[in-house]
Amino acid sequence: MKTKIFLSFFAALLLLACVANAQVVYETKWKSDADVQVFVTEWKSDADLVVYTTTWKSDAQNKNEGIWFFTEWKSDAKKQIYFTTWKSDADLIVYYTKWKSYAGWQKKSKQHLLQ
Repeated sequence: MKTKIFLSFFAALLLLACVANAQVVYETKWKSDADVQVFVTEWKSDADLVVYTTTWKSDAQNKNEGIWFFTEWKSDAKKQIYFTTWKSDADLIVYYTKWKSYAGWQKKSKQHLLQ
């Protein structure tokens, strides 16, 4: 009985840890290390995702909503991203906003890339 409770508790903690880091990202210098290749566009209408960057890790611990916290440590990140200079090389096209309320997915079909 105690083993089942412990395993259930451990599984819940593991799931919570995975969800909590959903938008904590690490910028890698190497294309081969990246989970997702990202191109930054100047036009919101071209973007798959509108991103708001935060300086507080706690702000980024929501669902996959486009609020990113850049970490200095690869081990803290849920996703490693590589910024490409060519739009055609990108898996995901993002537009940065200054307003947290504007963050979100423009094209939900790409949402799986950051889950």
